[in-house]
Amino acid sequence: MTAPGGHKNSKAMMLGLGLDNKDEHKRITKGDNFYLVGGSEETHEKMTETAIKVNEKLAARGKHLEEVSPGEFADILAEASDK
Repeated sequence: MTAPGGHKNSKAMMLGLGLDNKDEHKRITKGDNFYLVGGSEETHEKMTETAIKVNEKLAARGKHLEEVSPGEFADILAEASDK
């Protein structure tokens, strides 16, 4: 199978970067197709919840992250982040 962009066996990743950390605690969370770094406890928790919800919505559609268009990803992300 060839992924969008023509790369065989390509895998898409979501990257979350939180910049509001003031307590110097290092927060890193890795998942199946996401990597989250930094942020306050609240921000990091929200990023984690959103990434998990995106994966749930992808699974409900029977798709993997690398199979959705940028527009479809934006729709899924908006649904997952309750916006």
